[in-house]
Amino acid sequence: MDDYQVDLDSFRGPLDLLLYLVKHNEVDVCDIPIARILEQFQHYLDVMTVLDVERVGDFIVMAGTLMEIKSKMVLPRGAEESAEEEGDPRRELVRQLIEYKKFKDAAALLEAQGERQALRLPRQPVPPPSAADPSRQPLQQVELWDLVSAFGRLMRETLALQPQQIVVDHTPIHVYMELIVRRLESEGPLPLGALFTPPYNRGRLVGLFLAMLELIKGRRVLAEQAEPFAEIRLSLAPFAPESPPG
Repeated sequence: MDDYQVDLDSFRGPLDLLLYLVKHNEVDVCDIPIARILEQFQHYLDVMTVLDVERVGDFIVMAGTLMEIKSKMVLPRGAEESAEEEGDPRRELVRQLIEYKKFKDAAALLEAQGERQALRLPRQPVPPPSAADPSRQPLQQVELWDLVSAFGRLMRETLALQPQQIVVDHTPIHVYMELIVRRLESEGPLPLGALFTPPYNRGRLVGLFLAMLELIKGRRVLAEQAEPFAEIRLSLAPFAPESPPG
């Protein structure tokens, strides 16, 4: 696993994770339940530490900020004379989140407009839409943090059953990418967990997960689910770009 380094634009940082947690907990960004969000943030931090130790520093800093805010919020009234002067200890974090959300929403809007513009001059005819099946639910695009959460659960479940030994994996990431594409070509859409086949060692699991993220980033693979928290399924993207040479 030391032979390559993956640079993923999707990992936007701790503010992106915080915004995701606020949305999935269906809470007001101006009234964040710090204790609950901190507990969930720490679960993601554990997975991020496994994926990329060198780039997890910002997430650790944010976890420390959340812990500091939590400690200030549980102080009894009158414990600090300056408490009233400081106001809500979440105020600065909320300001950053709101500002970040504005930029993220604007970026999403520009990306959507770019995709619509690209469809005006398609390289090949778009197939006619098939008749809608009322028994099928429309699939939704999966966010990065949905994938990280699912991978964290899979890591806990599979590694807990394996002998505790260190296995070094030097497999290049393009090998894992080709393996995933071949399986999706031959077997069709698969549940996320089906990609992670034995041997269950940490290096192989991380390599497969990072390869999957690269394929999604390159628009060669789609990750979708019928509804929030439902099973994540992977499939080859229509008109996916050609595989890079190995």
